[in-house]
Amino acid sequence: MTVASLAEIKAKFSAYLLEAETSGPVVITRNGRAVAVIVAPADDADLEGILLSRSPRFRSLLSKSRRSIAGGRGETQQGFWRDSARGASLSGSRRSARRGSTA
Repeated sequence: MTVASLAEIKAKFSAYLLEAETSGPVVITRNGRAVAVIVAPADDADLEGILLSRSPRFRSLLSKSRRSIAGGRGETQQGFWRDSARGASLSGSRRSARRGSTA
């Protein structure tokens, strides 16, 4: 992991991007305090994970879900997939009905 000041990053941004891709995260400091990190995602799934992990809305939803599960109001994995399959088939029939299709 590399640590660099904001002034250094501004002067050599492309070099620090390459370093993040090849060596790992680059911590950016301002007045000696860490203020940002340059991270190169491995793939699209990694990028999504990075973005979701910092999303206040997603974190709130996750926290609410954890409280629900802890309170005994969770769903089993089998029940989740069963209900998901039902929802998908229901959505498909709704689309067909809107188009006037009988298929």
